[in-house]
Amino acid sequence: MAAPPPSSAPAKKRTTRWLRLRGGSRSNKVIDRYVDAARAALAAAAGDTADDGDDAAAAEAALGLVSAALEMSPRAEAALELRARALLALRRYRDVAEMLRDYIPSCCAKSSCSGDDASSSSSSSSAGSSRADLLSPDRDISDAGATRFLCCFDVSDLKRRLVASFSKSSNTVETQWRYLVLGQACFHLGLMEDAAVLLQTGRRLASAAFRRESVCWSEDSFSAASKPAPESASQLLAHVKLLLRRRAAAVAALDAGLPGEAVRHFNKVLDTRRSVLPHPFATACLVGRAAAFRSAGRPADAIADCNRALALDPAFIPALRARADLLESVGALPDCLRDLDHLKLLYDAALRDGRLPGPSWRPQGQGGVRFGEIAGAHRTLTARIQRLRGRVAAGEACGVDYHALLGVRRGCTRSELERAHVVLALKLRPDRSVSFAERLELVDEHRDLEAVRDQARMSALFLYRMLQKGYSSIMAAVLDEEAAERAKQEAPPPKPKPEAKPEAMAPAIVPIPMPPSTRSSEVATATAAATPLSPPFQGVFCRDMAVVGTLLSRSVFPVKCEAVSC
Repeated sequence: MAAPPPSSAPAKKRTTRWLRLRGGSRSNKVIDRYVDAARAALAAAAGDTADDGDDAAAAEAALGLVSAALEMSPRAEAALELRARALLALRRYRDVAEMLRDYIPSCCAKSSCSGDDASSSSSSSSAGSSRADLLSPDRDISDAGATRFLCCFDVSDLKRRLVASFSKSSNTVETQWRYLVLGQACFHLGLMEDAAVLLQTGRRLASAAFRRESVCWSEDSFSAASKPAPESASQLLAHVKLLLRRRAAAVAALDAGLPGEAVRHFNKVLDTRRSVLPHPFATACLVGRAAAFRSAGRPADAIADCNRALALDPAFIPALRARADLLESVGALPDCLRDLDHLKLLYDAALRDGRLPGPSWRPQGQGGVRFGEIAGAHRTLTARIQRLRGRVAAGEACGVDYHALLGVRRGCTRSELERAHVVLALKLRPDRSVSFAERLELVDEHRDLEAVRDQARMSALFLYRMLQKGYSSIMAAVLDEEAAERAKQEAPPPKPKPEAKPEAMAPAIVPIPMPPSTRSSEVATATAAATPLSPPFQGVFCRDMAVVGTLLSRSVFPVKCEAVSC
């Protein structure tokens, strides 16, 4: 079989291109019709008179029309813009982030960091182009000029700059919607820093385009012209900046050793009333407030914030770490082991998949966790789990420090204990633990509001039971101490024992010889005088009466013999 001539393949390509160009006018008309219908549907969805169901139906219709247009022309800028706005109207923020992932600053930084390991030349060029992609619509020109700013004069560089000056306005108009739409999507996804950068860049590009277009306008057309940037985007940018300022103030206060001030700033962020708060940003703020509560000596409030964060995102690694540390500090070792086992499963999944859990557009260092630190953290976590299991096997699992959990000192009074228990019980009741989710916006399609409420209620019930058990245990000890003190006060004081006084020895009586004439007269006097004295023979029990009689006959003084018996 003879081989086809070498010019047959290029001829076929030219034929296909000619047929495509011939039918291009017809397809362009169909694309324009689809785009106009999709724009009208989005305008109807954005109207104030439509209901939520009608808004969703109109946005779905617009998305279908735009998808049909993109099948015919995948690079149509108007169709891409309408598709992004339709996804934004349907609250499919993750799809918007996946669609415009190259414009997210954190993703660009992550890709440039990962490219450093491959080769230095390719990483430098990709990093430069990614940074230029973010802030300037004429990306190729700025990159080429930046790499040769020390070289000699180049005609090609001048030609590129001249051509870019002619197409600058069209590039700006075509690119500014990406920053505005993606900025709103990043806000709802909790990427506040990226949202601030994107919204500010989009507003700057819109203002520049408005100034260029308004040069040749008359006064009537200028008064009836639209604003350079949408009012909603400007308000959203102001709100994002306010949230970032308050969070920065809270982190600074915590670093300065002022946990009370940090708690106050975090409360302002989490209790905002201006608009809903995205749940990824709220999760990070809850973990930060838990760290402030722990520094202030309030572990119960810190555990409650970690419970709320894990109810919003069960795979949030910083929240699991913080709650495990808090449970270990109060002595709840079995519950701490449960959290550490969950954390180890997340580490195993990250090492197996080669990335952190979550979508690809999420920044790598969110929450202070990077993939490069997972291997070392996994080894440390394994050793910690083995050590805690040894402590549990040794019988230390029941030694919960309820004084630290309730925030009271050892030896506290009944009034101090009751005051601390009432404050914690009113604040951490299970029925009040689900109210925080009403102010948040859930962007995870795999979790709904009811699942978050159930998880928060179960965690709050576990903490509430622990508080009740601690209150009962400490109150029993306080009542025992009060009863012992009351019994000690009511008991009569012991009588002092009288000191034993030594009995005085009777003086020895020396018989004085007297004449027989005076003996009879002095016998009565001596008897009366010697009556109160105790003679040495009184009370003596003796068996021999003869000896007693002999002694009495020889005595000088008369002696009573009533007590003498045998």
